[in-house]
Amino acid sequence: MYRIWQKLCAELLGTFLFVFFAAGVVCADQGLRSAGQPGFGAVGIALVRGLAFAILVCALSHISGGHFNPAITIGAWVTRKMGSLQALFYAIAQILGAMAAAWVLTHLIPDQTWRAAGLATPDLAAEVSRTQGIIFELILTFFLVFIFFATVAQAQNDTHHQARTDAPSHLHRFGGFAAGLAIFAGVLVGGPYTGASMNPAMTLGTAVLSHRWTNHGVYWAGPLLGGVLAGWLYHAFFARAE
Repeated sequence: MYRIWQKLCAELLGTFLFVFFAAGVVCADQGLRSAGQPGFGAVGIALVRGLAFAILVCALSHISGGHFNPAITIGAWVTRKMGSLQALFYAIAQILGAMAAAWVLTHLIPDQTWRAAGLATPDLAAEVSRTQGIIFELILTFFLVFIFFATVAQAQNDTHHQARTDAPSHLHRFGGFAAGLAIFAGVLVGGPYTGASMNPAMTLGTAVLSHRWTNHGVYWAGPLLGGVLAGWLYHAFFARAE
């Protein structure tokens, strides 16, 4: 059984690494294009974000649940899988991890490169309204959190209530990659319109360092609503009886 400080450290470290790679690949893409070389493109950026999340969930979910995202944490809170104080501490750890990653990136990547990329801070496309942006982020995050609950969280439930056995379930083995694929799909579909954040901690962390606050509220309202709806829906209709 892991202690709360170990869980918080796992959430901080996991979020740090996720944001480092998720924002870092956008900056790297900008650097390549500025140098006249072909960048990674939308597919490459989406792939890095999805793989980073998948690998981290597989590595750390047995410690903290592998949230690395306040939208997932609020889904766990609304379904009473964690208390209010623990959920708050999780969110604080995630935000601190995201801010630390953004700070490190600004000190490793040339100023002109990360500033040109906005440090991957998301914003709405010119033709997308704030209401549309909130709905877009809500749907993308709903998809991510629903898949997370159906695979990663369900596998943890199964392990907890399972009779003694040394064999991990298929969900335990592959749940993280299912969640990573959800991010991959979300970035491909939503990236051109909202930046497909799906993660308020990442948006806040990069915004603090890049000083880009335009439409910032969209990236809290949409993902948190999506997380609440996905967590409640899965728990109410599809969770296995304990």
